[in-house]
Amino acid sequence: MSKILSVTQLNRYVNDLLATDPEIAAVHVSGEISGYKKYPSGHSYFQLKDAEAQVSCVLFRGHFQKLTFIPEDGQKVIVTGRASIYEQDGRFQLVIYSMEPDGVGDLFARYEQLKNRLREEGLFDPEHKKAIPYMPVRIGVVTSPKGAVIRDIIHVLSRRFPGFRLTLYPSAVQGSGAAGQLRAGIRYFNEKTKVDVIIIGRGGGSIEDLWAFNDEELAREIYESGIPVISAVGHETDFTISDFVADLRAPTPSAAAELAVPDKSALLVRLYEYRKALTNALTHYMDIQSNKLRSCVTHRALISPRLRFEAESQRYDSLIKRLRGSLEGVTNMKSANCSILIGKLQALNPLSVLDRGYAIVTDESDCVITSVNSIGVHRNINIRVADGIIDAETRSIRQGGENGFRKL
Repeated sequence: MSKILSVTQLNRYVNDLLATDPEIAAVHVSGEISGYKKYPSGHSYFQLKDAEAQVSCVLFRGHFQKLTFIPEDGQKVIVTGRASIYEQDGRFQLVIYSMEPDGVGDLFARYEQLKNRLREEGLFDPEHKKAIPYMPVRIGVVTSPKGAVIRDIIHVLSRRFPGFRLTLYPSAVQGSGAAGQLRAGIRYFNEKTKVDVIIIGRGGGSIEDLWAFNDEELAREIYESGIPVISAVGHETDFTISDFVADLRAPTPSAAAELAVPDKSALLVRLYEYRKALTNALTHYMDIQSNKLRSCVTHRALISPRLRFEAESQRYDSLIKRLRGSLEGVTNMKSANCSILIGKLQALNPLSVLDRGYAIVTDESDCVITSVNSIGVHRNINIRVADGIIDAETRSIRQGGENGFRKL
């Protein structure tokens, strides 16, 4: 083949050779899914890899609908497809016809094992989650300083809350040393530079790319953090151990910035509404008080105090008259009762009896003698009459009544 070919002709020729080769027209290949992504068109693209190599794969919508499971990064699968060349960029790929699980990939198995163990220890329990401050003064971010993540976060924060204060702790987000740097970032904000909330995250990628966020020590560092942590790793469908243990999981780094601060413009609108409501309430209150003051000022007691004084003077005189009448009535009633009681006392007074010619006889001990049996002969006695006392001595004693006496 000596003629000169265009790149398109070359790629098409190789693609036709692959399509007509019976050995690779329908091959069965086992490997682990990596970098899986499904597009709105329904087509899926991923890498199929083993310990030493990888190959690009495409699964078109018609074949995807025949699958009995949802492909995920880290899954070991057996695929059936044909080898081809994507003519536009000359990339070798497998066009997948069918796919079935072939056990679980090593990374995925380690991920599930760690997730289940930490869940049993209670690191994911909702009661341990700290509330995200409504309006943080300073925001800490642990991520790569070169990626799109920090730019997206700054862009969202600038739009939602101009004048924000952000401190970046630069860290690798993939590779062997990334987990240690991420842990150091969490410790830095807890021990060195205090912030109100921490955002830790990176953009999307395969399970290998995100593996630093599945580190057990990083999970425990986030759990022990005294500052609330928002985890924003990968895309909406990506989940890492950091997402489960963090106080709040954001589907994307941009969403993390949305969750970290309120919308300042909305706050200003709300503040304006509150100020307007307060102004209306104060105006209404002042109107009520003004009406009360106006009513007091126009009261007749203030317009003509003499009229009020004269009215109160008449009321005073009336009360005095009623009081005197009541006192006279009570005094007369009490005086009459006293006169009656005095009459009764005078009737019972033994001295009044003496005025009628009676006498009271007492012995030497001044005891009243009421019987002849209580006194003897030749005893001194006192005879009390109305105007004095007669001292006497008993010469004899006679016992008897009205019809006669008998000498004792």
